Amino acid sequence: MSRRPGPGAVAVVVGAGVLIGLAAFALLGPNPPGEASPTTTLVTLTPGAPSTAETPAPTTTSTTSPTTTTTVLVRQPDTVPGWTVGLPWGATEGLTMFRGNPTRTFYGTGPLETHPVELWRYPEAPMCRSSTSEGETKVWCGLGWTGQPVVWERPDGVVEVIFGAYDGAVHFVDAGTGADLRPPFPTGDIIKGSVTLDPDGFPLLYFGSRDNKLRILALDRDVPTLLWSLDAGEVRGIWNNDWDANPVVVDDILYEGGENGWFFAYLLNRRFSAEGLVEIDPEQLLAIPGYDSDLIAKSGRNLSIENSPVVYDQRVYFANSGGRVVGLDVSGIRDGVAPIVFDYWAGGDIDATMVVDAEGFLYVSIEHEPSEMGPEELARSREVGQLVKLDPYTDGDPRVWGIDLTAGSSDAGLWSTPALYQRLLYVNTQSGELLVVETGDGEIVWREEVGWHSWSSPVVVADVLVVATCTGELRGYDLADPRSPERLWTLELGGGCIEATPAVWEGTIYLGFRDGYLRAFR
Repeated sequence: MSRRPGPGAVAVVVGAGVLIGLAAFALLGPNPPGEASPTTTLVTLTPGAPSTAETPAPTTTSTTSPTTTTTVLVRQPDTVPGWTVGLPWGATEGLTMFRGNPTRTFYGTGPLETHPVELWRYPEAPMCRSSTSEGETKVWCGLGWTGQPVVWERPDGVVEVIFGAYDGAVHFVDAGTGADLRPPFPTGDIIKGSVTLDPDGFPLLYFGSRDNKLRILALDRDVPTLLWSLDAGEVRGIWNNDWDANPVVVDDILYEGGENGWFFAYLLNRRFSAEGLVEIDPEQLLAIPGYDSDLIAKSGRNLSIENSPVVYDQRVYFANSGGRVVGLDVSGIRDGVAPIVFDYWAGGDIDATMVVDAEGFLYVSIEHEPSEMGPEELARSREVGQLVKLDPYTDGDPRVWGIDLTAGSSDAGLWSTPALYQRLLYVNTQSGELLVVETGDGEIVWREEVGWHSWSSPVVVADVLVVATCTGELRGYDLADPRSPERLWTLELGGGCIEATPAVWEGTIYLGFRDGYLRAFR
């Protein structure tokens, strides 16, 4: 039986009386660039400070204070403890990856306005280009699934919004004005996924494109500069060569999956040169197929990895289009050792990124596409459900609960990633419902219609739920009662379907649309 990890931290009181707040948790990553990897983080906890998720309290030795308690939280290298759930990750100030941290449970910072308005729209002309896949050529515009920008509070005081778009370029925009801060970095095809900003203070950007390349850019030159790329064709893949998944970096190790069906880990060897410029020397630690002959027999060859890796403790999880959920033990990853310790077949395509809670349970969004599924897959999909809680540490059946969201014979299920907040999940369905689900027993405690093809992932920031719809609406809900959201505001934007996920930073919402533009609201 696999042992479920504890909180993974020891907290020792070292002082009190200074109000720092939640932003102090941004120090979770390594020491400043160039220094050795740390195991200790100094954090000041403010009583009553909001959090996006319930986390177990670390072991403490404490004294009382009328205002604050300052603690030292110990995190072992290459480990993502349960107490990091719902918190920002790393030393970089900002929202650095899709869903904010390796457990995919941090969504940004507030407060949010009660009646937000559009601040700016970028760029002047729509971001569009044609792209060919499986013999079909069409024009793509704007930002799509998953399409979440990152937001970087740079050391020079500038706040920068960075995102990839369907024009095939990465854009670098002033958060306050919507003006270009750097020239866009072009690739050879559209960019569907979300970019990752290095979480540890190195000026690096990680992202993939439909042109077969996973790239790392340096952001400390006059223009964004390519340092390294990985071609999906370097291994014998089983599907196509896109990179839709959002890379995650944990203590100098990059984890990423590709639509070729393979999963990779690289030791980045980040450092600065004598001239003060960032450098990397990536070393491949792992390259494994996410499928086996049994899965091919059940699900065919569409076994791409489109969801983003999730890291908890010393495990990395990913899933693929054949419905396989895989957990790797990465305690020996620096020696190239990462055995499979969890393996579950859900039947349906799993493109949405999974979520892990503070106790290590997985929440999995699963698609239901009868026209693309064989009899065995259909039967398994209906047996398992389309929103599923898994216990990857049990020796028995890991399925804790599952919710049937098949909605008849048409395409159904989930393409969106749930938001985790106060032991509840908030998630949009393909058939057009916004659901609130108890994490304990899977009970749906609230639902509201939001419109068909709802792929954008909801976010919770400062007790407000933000939801984008395919009808071009942006909605805000008050979570004073998290089990019963109350509509605060609705923006009818007329920008076409919204598939991208919002980024929220200091109360400003940054969101891409399929009409070709990124917009900011506050």
